[in-house]
Amino acid sequence: MASNGACLFCQIARSATATKLLHDDGKVVAFEDINPSALRHYLVIPVEHISTVKDLQRRAEDYLLVSHMLEVGKDLLQKNAPEAVKHRFGFHHPPFNSVDHLHLHCLALPYIPRWRHLKYLSWSPYGFVEVEKLLEKIKPSTPIQI
Repeated sequence: MASNGACLFCQIARSATATKLLHDDGKVVAFEDINPSALRHYLVIPVEHISTVKDLQRRAEDYLLVSHMLEVGKDLLQKNAPEAVKHRFGFHHPPFNSVDHLHLHCLALPYIPRWRHLKYLSWSPYGFVEVEKLLEKIKPSTPIQI
């Protein structure tokens, strides 16, 4: 999907901002959340503009992208927050997403401050979507050819 150029995350993915990238492999980039909710709070985004989780479909391309985003997030948290009690990975479902560019929240807990956990509750289909549940939903019915 094409970006309109005004998308902040597209600008970050193109290194057109001062945002320090923690990871860049040409497919996804990762950086620190500007308003962290946990000990470590990173965002992993695709370089290609994809608006929200609602744009992902049950196909190999989307499944592999989200799987890759998760692996990048796990690697970063294991490297940068080995003392973390627990990790959480997921997406906010519209209308609760803050930026219309797909972004995986990678959280090394505890939440800071503690009340921030409220933003990451999976209380309905429209709350915070755990990455594993999203992967189940978009997993293709046919085997994935790599």
